[in-house]
Amino acid sequence: MPLLVAPALPAGSLAAQEQPHLPVRPGLALRPWHDHDAPAVRAAFDCPVIQRWHVRRLDSDDEARSWTAQWAGRWRDESAASWAVVDADDRPVGQVGLRDVLLTEASAQVSYWVVPAARGRGIATGALLAMTRWAFTRGGFHRLALEHSTGNAASCRVAARTGFTEEGVARGSVRHADGWHDMHRHARLVTSMTAGRQ
Repeated sequence: MPLLVAPALPAGSLAAQEQPHLPVRPGLALRPWHDHDAPAVRAAFDCPVIQRWHVRRLDSDDEARSWTAQWAGRWRDESAASWAVVDADDRPVGQVGLRDVLLTEASAQVSYWVVPAARGRGIATGALLAMTRWAFTRGGFHRLALEHSTGNAASCRVAARTGFTEEGVARGSVRHADGWHDMHRHARLVTSMTAGRQ
């Protein structure tokens, strides 16, 4: 059954280019994940807050290496992307990424986390803004969506600071370890860039 509209992003839009390195601010940047980042990722997922909101943990170095290794393939198959948020010494202090990429709609879901020692410095906000700028100006995306538990006030603050407008609440839509959570839904459109919002 043929589509009556052409895909908003043709196949190969991501895979034809290298995943970019993106500046955030002095001493902070986004880059693709490397195998040697696995210990930092395992340590990050030892954090109870990251486990709570991302609903997963890593139990071994092998699992952490698999986590870092998956992203090159997911970039190539254009299903997702993830960047390490790194400090001036190239040490990962967080993650920002695109999930559920739909080339047909030029859309994706965003995700982010920051390690405990790096919180409170605007790192998630800066990283999400840098990735959003790239997604809209170079990546060709039309819409980025963001969803977080209504209990996750910190994530809601990041969404607000980065111009992701709240669109509503999806009741009981995601199951966490403590049961079903209502989820705030936020989104940005590429038109927010042309309207002057960064």
